[in-house]
Amino acid sequence: MPLATTFVLADAALHDLKGFDCGKASLNDYLSRYAIRNSGLGLSRTWVLTDQTEQGKAPVAAYFTLAGSTVVRELLPAQTKSLPAYPVPVVLLARLAVSVHHQGQQLGAKTLVQALRSAFELAERGLPALGVILDVLDDSALSFYQHMGLFTALTDQPMRLFVSMGTIRQLI
Repeated sequence: MPLATTFVLADAALHDLKGFDCGKASLNDYLSRYAIRNSGLGLSRTWVLTDQTEQGKAPVAAYFTLAGSTVVRELLPAQTKSLPAYPVPVVLLARLAVSVHHQGQQLGAKTLVQALRSAFELAERGLPALGVILDVLDDSALSFYQHMGLFTALTDQPMRLFVSMGTIRQLI
């Protein structure tokens, strides 16, 4: 089944959020139970890429979730040490997942690029953000992010990664 051409905000009336399976229970559970609720509460936003379907709710091929966050300067890479001593704003890439039906087809990379592009666009429209941080779920996910070659581990947290808006600007 062909994929939609763009990521759109998740909508329980249009998208089959409960049928999504990426092979990781916590990511499946988040999309089916919490994505819409957290969006309604203003805590995060989730974007989905769907399989194109002619009837019923569209199956989700991939999704990502963004939220606002802060990080203390001391945890950031050395080139950011000129920042103020208080926590600085960043965009949190809270979730990213690809359906088991679409894994191995470069959709993870496409989803990551779209998530970074969306974070950059939010920053360009006025959301203060020095960069994007993410908490890696497991070693498999860490390998994926390391393969992309964009991220730096935060100083004392190897499973928490950072990429600056400057680096994202060069990517897009």
